[in-house]
Amino acid sequence: MFESLSERLGSVFDRLTKQGALSEADVEAALREVRTALLEADVSLPVARDFIKKVTARATGQAVTKSVTPGQQVVKIVHDELIAVLAGEGAPDALKIDNPPATVLMVGLQGSGKTTTTAKLAKRLKEKNGKRVLLASLDTNRPAAMEQLAILAGQIGVDSLPIVKGESAVQIAKRAKQQASFGGYDVLFLDTAGRLHIDEVLMEEVQAVRDIAQPRETLLVVDGLTGQDAVNVAAEFNGKVGISGVVLTRMDGDGRGGAALSMRAVTGKPIRFVGLGEKMDALEVFDAERVAGRILGMGDIVALVEKARETFEAEQAERMAKRFQKGLFNMNDLKMQLEQMLKMGGMQSIMGMLPGMGAAAKAAEKAGFDDRMIKRQIALIQSMTKKERANPDLLAASRKRRIAAGAGVEVQELNRLLKQHQQMADMMKKMGKGGMMKQAIAQMMGKGGGMPDLKNMDPKQLEEAAKAMKSGMGGMPRLPGLGGGMGLPSGLSGMFKKK
Repeated sequence: MFESLSERLGSVFDRLTKQGALSEADVEAALREVRTALLEADVSLPVARDFIKKVTARATGQAVTKSVTPGQQVVKIVHDELIAVLAGEGAPDALKIDNPPATVLMVGLQGSGKTTTTAKLAKRLKEKNGKRVLLASLDTNRPAAMEQLAILAGQIGVDSLPIVKGESAVQIAKRAKQQASFGGYDVLFLDTAGRLHIDEVLMEEVQAVRDIAQPRETLLVVDGLTGQDAVNVAAEFNGKVGISGVVLTRMDGDGRGGAALSMRAVTGKPIRFVGLGEKMDALEVFDAERVAGRILGMGDIVALVEKARETFEAEQAERMAKRFQKGLFNMNDLKMQLEQMLKMGGMQSIMGMLPGMGAAAKAAEKAGFDDRMIKRQIALIQSMTKKERANPDLLAASRKRRIAAGAGVEVQELNRLLKQHQQMADMMKKMGKGGMMKQAIAQMMGKGGGMPDLKNMDPKQLEEAAKAMKSGMGGMPRLPGLGGGMGLPSGLSGMFKKK
């Protein structure tokens, strides 16, 4: 979503950080480009003007131009201001659901992804917070809207209000409130009807439901691909209904991301969550610091560690650490790491969270280093016998031909995989000797020193923190032709030279 903005800002700051000393003219020229980049990313003009004004005030002082690393100081200031533009008050996902049954009113235009988002939030509250959730559809206009919510409720394992034909939205809201209260539910989600555009009928219905439901939260669901129109919709709903937060959907699309930057500034309401796909778990908390980091190419190490924790079992990590300490690393271990990568969202997703890897991710895709390549590598390992997986040294030419034919690839690809395995095995031995691997996996699983404080780091420190973490995330193998990644030997130089 923020790809084009990241590219524009990245090129501006590359030039800036390469210069030794900066004059005020250098800073002003760079900020003019930043302003252009924001406007091209569909950020509203007043928001872009205000943003540049604040950054200019902080970035043109003597403290910056005489700094040891003035370019990085400017990047840090832009980073801080981005956070200020994006941030809301309180914890991002702290929904007010403290007084059961707490009602959450879901509003928005038709086609914004309201019903799917309702189910995603219900699943999140059930699994992460242990809440009993009831879903109720108030959409009496769209064909099969109520049935859709009931099906989604069944898929995620929560209850939905029985459908009674002929009831109005207000009547359904009253019945849902009663059932939520009598049934001992913690949270009630009311999925209201939408329209293709804002009109009086829509607003009157939503207002009537709001007055009956007395919601603890009113969440506006907006399609992130609609750009500035999304901001106008948010302002209209906030003015006439009153919203407590925004959920942006389709943030995995190719929109320009300006809506996210403008939303908070224009409405004064925080963006609580972002939808990143159709799957029921494709919902992320909108964290201003992380989004600002991604926009400026600083990555999102925290999200990456969280993904690893969610997909990596503690016992499995401990077993791995013990094996690696002994210098043991066979093809089964490599297969586990390849599968771990896919579980964490695939290569592009992981690289997108690593600082300074935006351009590298594109180069990887062009060079053919993608999730299909990982699946081919897994197929090669599965084509081996148990003995061959345990001891790759057994693989003579005839065995290699058999394995490659079984996986439907060329022998050269198997040779690359074997070379990759050898490089990782060597690295694991080195890390195992010093106890580095055990320490890194402990940090990844939330033990020991815990996560470093990324909040107050400048870009250089963020880069150093990333390097430290790269050594410990066991879920990333060294890919052929790539210089490094998390848990990989060597730096990032010479990346993507296809062999």
